[in-house]
Amino acid sequence: MYNITLIGMPGSGKSTVGVLLAKALGFGFLDTDLVIQQQEGALLQDILDRRGVPYFLDAEERAVCSVQCDHHVIAPGGSVVCREGAINHLKAMGPVIYLRVPLEELKRRIHNLDSRGIALEPGQTLEDILTIRAPLYETYADYIVDALPGQELAESVAQVLKLVSAP
Repeated sequence: MYNITLIGMPGSGKSTVGVLLAKALGFGFLDTDLVIQQQEGALLQDILDRRGVPYFLDAEERAVCSVQCDHHVIAPGGSVVCREGAINHLKAMGPVIYLRVPLEELKRRIHNLDSRGIALEPGQTLEDILTIRAPLYETYADYIVDALPGQELAESVAQVLKLVSAP
């Protein structure tokens, strides 16, 4: 089984870069947020609003651990690193690449923080989440790709392609 997983903060480009990368490699593309929604029968934000962050993280882990695919680019939610079982399942399926984006660029990209389905506890900010998750992303990543402000998506895809190649 060989897959490539893109991790990073909400707004880091996992889904957008993932689709382009999948096309370049001839792979399938899987957004695990859709798996969560299918398994839970609700939108991400509804799960967070009704059940809370801990339940959401557990639901995410169940959904991610249920994924069995080959030759796919996988884009999990930004909180996938918050549950060891989830991120270790993805690591067992192939390389994990962290799309690292500076905080100011994330703020520029994300305009719907309260409705986007981001696992935030009440009162937490994007900066708080980045502070907690950045060390986890770096720990679990096999490779890090810096997505700089103003950088074209094609450049991020090219950087990832340089790092990994399908067997």
